[in-house]
Amino acid sequence: MSTEKTVYVVGCCDTKETELAYVATRIRQQGLRVQVVDVSTHQPSTMADIDARQVAACHPGGADAVFTGDRGTAVAAMGDAFEHFMRARSDVAGVIGLGGSGGTSIVTQGMRTLPVGTPRLMVSTVAAGNVSSYVGPNDIAMVNSITDIAGLNSISRVVLSNAANAMAGMARGERDQTQDDKPAIGLTMFGVTTPCITEISAQLQDRYECMVFHATGIGGQSMEKLAASGFFQGVLDITTTEVCDLLFGGVLPATQDRFGFLAERALPYVGSCGALDMVNFGAKDSVPAHYRERNLYVHNPQITLMRTTREENIAMGRWIGERLNRAIGPVRFLLPEGGVSVLDAPGMPFHDPEADAALFQAIEDTVQQTALRQIIRVPHAINSPEFAALAVQHFHDITQG
Repeated sequence: MSTEKTVYVVGCCDTKETELAYVATRIRQQGLRVQVVDVSTHQPSTMADIDARQVAACHPGGADAVFTGDRGTAVAAMGDAFEHFMRARSDVAGVIGLGGSGGTSIVTQGMRTLPVGTPRLMVSTVAAGNVSSYVGPNDIAMVNSITDIAGLNSISRVVLSNAANAMAGMARGERDQTQDDKPAIGLTMFGVTTPCITEISAQLQDRYECMVFHATGIGGQSMEKLAASGFFQGVLDITTTEVCDLLFGGVLPATQDRFGFLAERALPYVGSCGALDMVNFGAKDSVPAHYRERNLYVHNPQITLMRTTREENIAMGRWIGERLNRAIGPVRFLLPEGGVSVLDAPGMPFHDPEADAALFQAIEDTVQQTALRQIIRVPHAINSPEFAALAVQHFHDITQG
């Protein structure tokens, strides 16, 4: 394989051949090596540098698993094939894709396998909507195609030229290589655990580059992707609230793979129950009907919080505990008996010691404790200075710092 860096221009040549050729030409005019990759599932093109059958052959089941004659299964299988194709590349300067919903699904699946910082740009007819399923925890740029990608016209030429120039600029430009000489660690935070994370960061910033992730579903996924990729020397996962939304239908959910990186890497890990007292919904009138009589708190006009119950906390405790049991590295999971968020403090709307106690007991009952994996009760609220100090101390203990 050539060691010269390559910009991959990707799409379905059976319907986007003219546009892909146009983008490839614009990028080549700026002195970059370009290869057009066809991910068609119907009628592979002969103009591509890498044709669809070559890509399809990367599927674990071979090309026959892709060209099934059924569009739905073929698109899904081509996405898998393109993912494997991209994983095998060591010459990627950048990837630019063109597509409708199907093409966008295929191309972004491959894009998501590339490391953070790799230039990735998707020109798509669906870029103006909710693109979280296409982007995930990645720095993929989505560009709205404005018109359908169905031939060149005075609008599409402008949009595609801008996209090609942007990709060429990213691929040619020198990235900021400035690096902190301190090892990086990941921390998770929500508005209701900000005092805790602010204090922990202040205590660790002299020794570590502290990277804080907002626990909004994608935030937790981003932290875990970097952790699994070996970017971090440790994690302080204080705010695990995304589990609430996953299990009980909130709008900021984790995936089923939350905590999965612990089973892949022996990273020092200090976790806690930050904001496990709340499920997030949108405006108050968006709360599902079966939750309308629950303990609700209007955080702002766009966000309504629902207090988790004793039964829900038991379910969460077991769910988290089962995943902590898979960890292969040192784990310290702290149970803040004084409250798990700002709203769970005495006198606040979500203060419910019985629900918290059920959560803590379920975690203790589920986790198989060892010398490496320990559950620790802390007689302080999560946002207290004492809790932050103990979290830092346990992190130092397991990093031998």
